[in-house]
Amino acid sequence: MVSLSRNLILAFLCVLLGFVCFSNAQLSDNFYGTSCRNLQTIVRNVMIQAVNREARLGASILRLFFHDCFVNGCDASILLDDTSTFTGEKNANPNRNSARGYEVIDTIKAQVEAACPNVVSCADILALAARQGTVLLGGPSWAVPLGRRDARTASQSAANTQIPAPSSSLSTLLSMFSAKGLNARDMTALSGSHTIGQARCTTFRNRIYNDTNIDTQFAATRRAGCPASGGDANLAPLDIQSPNRFDNDYYQNLVVRRGLLHSDQELFNGGSQDALVRSYSNNVASFRSDFAAAMVKMGNISPLTGTNGEIRTNCRAIN
Repeated sequence: MVSLSRNLILAFLCVLLGFVCFSNAQLSDNFYGTSCRNLQTIVRNVMIQAVNREARLGASILRLFFHDCFVNGCDASILLDDTSTFTGEKNANPNRNSARGYEVIDTIKAQVEAACPNVVSCADILALAARQGTVLLGGPSWAVPLGRRDARTASQSAANTQIPAPSSSLSTLLSMFSAKGLNARDMTALSGSHTIGQARCTTFRNRIYNDTNIDTQFAATRRAGCPASGGDANLAPLDIQSPNRFDNDYYQNLVVRRGLLHSDQELFNGGSQDALVRSYSNNVASFRSDFAAAMVKMGNISPLTGTNGEIRTNCRAIN
């Protein structure tokens, strides 16, 4: 009774004060140790095939996980398709025409269902796939706490307002990450995920044509593939040196004003994160360690556990 009362008081305080509360007590690194022993192997094998086919998919899956966790927690809501009676998050501004890798999650889910029917959530599959994609591109590994369940709802409006935009200022980034329980160090480390992957011209056009804190040669290079108008879907690497290798080049680029997105360069622009960016640019081990810790922390944002949510049989649709 005492424990129950304490939990009710904490829940009430969280609602009253508007805090993001972490209910990860029921998450466990070995949650499926007996109920789905082949889970990790299935995820690893499918991700190996996907990344071998297209290296960019490692970054795409990592981004899916980030965009999922920032909207009502890590609950696989981003995977739900729109229907005539349901509006999901796939067509929210941060996701429309850019979020990708859904078919990889579908493949993993199908194989997991064949091995362990109605046991493993899509939310946990996405968390594991994001870790595996990072590792396959040379990034760090981390123990993924498991036991999340899948949402029966989604929020396009929350996706439109709670996922940081590429035009965000440093103060906006700090505020938006803080709202999810992530501090400034977490934010700067997680931004290092931009050491892999590509961005569309529409997300960096304003920076390469209008920002002044940008290396002129870098801007000229990017303008060649991103005209002042048109070509919105043209791609450029977020990390010009090694877009398919998880390293600390991203931070080295920021130090010499070669961040592709406005929000990237905001991390090194005479503000509070300059020293940390410089530290990561010189110490890849420190970045890798902080990134792994921040990924665990992000993965613990408001998971559905116990009897909340459901275990979807198809990640694209509510049961």
